[in-house]
Amino acid sequence: MSSYFPSFATKIPRMGKGYDDVLFTVTNQLVKSGSWSNNYKVPCNLSKQHIGFVSKFDQICSSPVMEDEHKKLDSLPEIELSESEEYSKELEVAVRAVQMACSLCQRVQDTLISNAGTNHRQVQSKDDNSPVTVADWSVQAIVSWMLSECLGSQNVSIVAEEDVQTLSKANASELLEAVVETVNQCLAEAPRFGVQEPKSALRTSDVLEIISRCNSTGGPTGRFWVLDPVDGTLGFVRGDQYAVALALIEDGEVKLGVLGCPNYPMRKEWLSYHHRYHRIISKLTPPTSETWNKGCVLYAKKGSGKAWMQPLLHVNKMFVWPNHAKQVSVSSIDNPALATFCEPVEKANSSHSFTAGLAHSVGLRKQPLRVYSMVKYAAIARGDAEVFMKFARAGYKEKIWDHAAGVIIIQEAGGMVTDAGGLPLDFSKGLYLEGLDRGIVACSGATLHAKIIDAVDASWGSSSL
Repeated sequence: MSSYFPSFATKIPRMGKGYDDVLFTVTNQLVKSGSWSNNYKVPCNLSKQHIGFVSKFDQICSSPVMEDEHKKLDSLPEIELSESEEYSKELEVAVRAVQMACSLCQRVQDTLISNAGTNHRQVQSKDDNSPVTVADWSVQAIVSWMLSECLGSQNVSIVAEEDVQTLSKANASELLEAVVETVNQCLAEAPRFGVQEPKSALRTSDVLEIISRCNSTGGPTGRFWVLDPVDGTLGFVRGDQYAVALALIEDGEVKLGVLGCPNYPMRKEWLSYHHRYHRIISKLTPPTSETWNKGCVLYAKKGSGKAWMQPLLHVNKMFVWPNHAKQVSVSSIDNPALATFCEPVEKANSSHSFTAGLAHSVGLRKQPLRVYSMVKYAAIARGDAEVFMKFARAGYKEKIWDHAAGVIIIQEAGGMVTDAGGLPLDFSKGLYLEGLDRGIVACSGATLHAKIIDAVDASWGSSSL
């Protein structure tokens, strides 16, 4: 099956990474050698814009001259992709996948809220009693399908939070039926996000197979995607904040991250109001205004020094990369008395008392911003907050999918994320952040970060963690 990106009305055969690299090599060499005629110029901002490699390059390849110049392939020296273009194709596909997943989540969450008390078909409990919903498995299926369609299934390896065992149990038939129905409803809208929908609806076995592809265990070598389909499921079920998080890791390093926050408003001033109030107000405002319902997607690529935010796609609109994206950056506040810090809502895997003591000792005076999920990372990257601290109770192990996307976005937005000893988080040890020193500290700048690290050292002995 071929994929297409409607913003350029051209088809892109799914031929794999090698094919794209060769074509880029030809074009780059022609430009450098001066062989590229004025009649078929390269788009002027090819190397400067953050717009995706696939779409920009497809514009170039549509030129008739490429048929003649393609014959020169064998005689051209190999040229590596520039830093600005590397991973751009993967980033654009990942953003489209997360946008599509967020659209699915919004529909499911609206259904959960409107059918409160009768949603047993859509919510289950994991072994640790945390909730998991139809959206978790459906998003996993959608993202797995999208990455495979656009990048080639042979090139895609995914670490994801949910497995297929629960869905395969005999007593989960209703849940599985709901997942299959939700996935097919979402795939019917695939053209809005730049991919051809399947020729026929996916069967139950197809959906289970797509979800089961997410069986990578990570590690120090190779390339794999990390997906948390619905980060903050408890917030999701309650109609509150949650996130869809997708990151690409290669040889143990996070190369790109995408964070979809469907209930996180584009405008900061909306953040101080209760989410249910926003839902009421948004129904009274024009559909073109930046309302609570719109939400946002943040993304970044390693080494770019830039992080971007774009609004969620409106119903019945076509996704056009980069979808009105604007650059975001961390706050410049370094005075603790003026800084806002985030912490998890739930006390189950984080000590509120210890973070409160740290905040006081450092001089953080504002009330903490308690939000579900990796929305905390988004808040810092956008400049809405300055500090995120998480110190888990003994025995709790941090999973890589809970942090990978958020970490790279904050870093490229100008912030810092380390463990409590000041060392970078290590994503090369498999499914967990092994060797984590006490906890995780994310800050908008070095001054606040240093003060918190010092405060942790001074008070850890009395923390009882």
